[in-house]
Amino acid sequence: MTTPPPPAVPPAVPAGGSSAATATATHAGSGTPSRLERINRINRSSRIGRLWRGRPDDAPWVRPAFLGLLAVTTALYVWNLSASGYANSFYSAAVQAGGESWKAFFFGSLDAANAITVDKPPAALWPMALSVRLFGLGSWQILLPEVLMGAGTVAVLYAAVRRRFGAGAGLIAGTVLALTPVAALMFRFNNPDALLALLMTVAVYAVLRALEGAEGSTKWLAAAGVAFGFAFLTKTLQAFLILPPLALVYAVCGPSRPLRRLGGLGVAGLALIVSGGWWVALVELWPAGSRPYVGGSQNNSFLELTFGYNGLGRINGDEVGSVGGGGGPGGGQGGRWGETGLLRMFNDSIGGQISWLLPAALLLLVAGLVVTRRAPRTDTARAAFLVWGGSLLMTLGVFSFMAGIFHEYYTVALAPYLAALVGMGVAVLWEERSRLLASATLAAAAGVTAWWAWTLLGRTPDHLPWLRPTVLVAGAVAALGLLAAGRVDRRLGLAAAGLGLAAGLAGPFAYTLETLSTGHQGSIVTAGPSGAGFGGRDGGPQPPPGFPNGQTPNGQAPNGQAPTGPQTQPPAGRFPGFGERRGSGMGGRMGGGMGGLLNGTAVGAEARAKLLQDADAYTWVAATVGAQNAAGYQLATEKPVMAIGGFNGSDPSPTLARFQQYVAEGRIHYFIGGGGGPGGGMEGGMGGGSEISSWVQETFTATTVGDATFYDLTAPR
Repeated sequence: MTTPPPPAVPPAVPAGGSSAATATATHAGSGTPSRLERINRINRSSRIGRLWRGRPDDAPWVRPAFLGLLAVTTALYVWNLSASGYANSFYSAAVQAGGESWKAFFFGSLDAANAITVDKPPAALWPMALSVRLFGLGSWQILLPEVLMGAGTVAVLYAAVRRRFGAGAGLIAGTVLALTPVAALMFRFNNPDALLALLMTVAVYAVLRALEGAEGSTKWLAAAGVAFGFAFLTKTLQAFLILPPLALVYAVCGPSRPLRRLGGLGVAGLALIVSGGWWVALVELWPAGSRPYVGGSQNNSFLELTFGYNGLGRINGDEVGSVGGGGGPGGGQGGRWGETGLLRMFNDSIGGQISWLLPAALLLLVAGLVVTRRAPRTDTARAAFLVWGGSLLMTLGVFSFMAGIFHEYYTVALAPYLAALVGMGVAVLWEERSRLLASATLAAAAGVTAWWAWTLLGRTPDHLPWLRPTVLVAGAVAALGLLAAGRVDRRLGLAAAGLGLAAGLAGPFAYTLETLSTGHQGSIVTAGPSGAGFGGRDGGPQPPPGFPNGQTPNGQAPNGQAPTGPQTQPPAGRFPGFGERRGSGMGGRMGGGMGGLLNGTAVGAEARAKLLQDADAYTWVAATVGAQNAAGYQLATEKPVMAIGGFNGSDPSPTLARFQQYVAEGRIHYFIGGGGGPGGGMEGGMGGGSEISSWVQETFTATTVGDATFYDLTAPR
């Protein structure tokens, strides 16, 4: 069974009217509007009203429901936004730098003096840096673009699903996405994953449009290529995870002749290369001496970063310079980033982030393919299941078995694919509900979702304990009602379906509300209540070697949420106004043997004042080992601070000789010791942080400023 394609939208009346309309215009001065004027008034009112009314063939509730979904999603994600402060200080420092320097903006530098870049390409930083450049540095200015990306992803997902499966399916998909806990976390956090999820959803939408067989198929394939290209500039090779299934589905199910399909894929590939390669070419061709060092690489090469630390190293665990060492696989069963395998997405650490409706999505994927099994090769309904399902399975497989660095929040990439399959599967089976197999599958989806929610809620038993049995009972009742949906009154069937959706979304909604009510800072963050993520029970990712007693440094809570006490962020509890320059309000020192590895160091008033003294006379007001350490001081002063060794302190930048040259030229005022990641001495790393630290200690006098150790590099012993 396949549903017919949606009817074409009737063309709007031309704004200028027709020649016939012009001919019937009344004489000037008659006081009676001409036919042309009446038509233009109707057109103007229809253009304004269509935003609310939607397509002419839509039911009256469709567009208001869609706009309501976007409004509620945006309001939820904006609520309590400033509680996260600067969120991940590593990226916030780069945003601050990009807001001050166009060169730092282009390269994604950690500081406005362009010493070293972040360990990713810069596309995700650009929207936030533009916001900071326009409105000043602050929590809202950094995080609001992420919220808009979240609302945009919901909108694109809705549009993609509703074109073939109706508005109801689109609304279900959009709601599932908006209420997925890890999505609620990352669409209000400043890591690259928000933009990546948006661009991947846009790429799928464009491929689906190309599969419809319109004259603009090649144009839509090119648009997909551009989306993939900018996704590559967001998070390198992760952008290509879904490229194979999308290309394969179009090659097999595309509407034109085989050679024309291959030609269209060639156009898409060319668009990808151009949109993603222009920046790479400029960086690789730019003289290394006049650009920042490529953070995360060991040879100052973006290509090495792409295929090494950020590429194959994530798959096999061979990540030179990574957290806890590099060189040699670290994954597999019981690896440093958690156990790998088919059930990884369901374990105690990751399950509560993404897997609430994952069993149902997999079941509905199979059901959708069964229902459309006899459809023609070019059937767009089956192609949609193959595209979304292939994207889900490919990403799921890589995440489940990758042995390198893996964090729970990566799973936001799964959320749009999962949500689409739920919306499409429910819609297709609802149309087939008169058949016992279809109604039984709907019932099974509701039942397994309720059971899995009961299981997940049992992992945080102190959080809303009443919700667990409620979800289980409601899901069981809904399953029974759906089983008989084809043989009872339609309204009763709808009531059962509504109850099943409510039961399935109750658990993730509760986790989402908990996520929104809590600030999140640092490099390892998770959604939901305490115990639902990092530091969870069996099978969760373990802290890298060097974390004392399984605790993260700098006061970071085990589940990645905001620790108690002052943090490197604008003062919480306020919505800083646009244009307000922030960066002060730093609290007490955050210590720990790996201080600054997971979050920016808190900076006291005394240290801030010392750094700002004669700050404009120096290229860098200070240097310190590790990017998070540097980020705290840079956000406090809004002045460049050199991050020796990049994020982990293990990048070979700068060398001791280069650092000594900077000091001799009077370009660095202070060296700040006492932390900064592993200090460049990480096993397997090649950084010069240890050499620089030793030379500074031997050459300059230490001064205690608050809880930090300062060395004045302009006054040797």
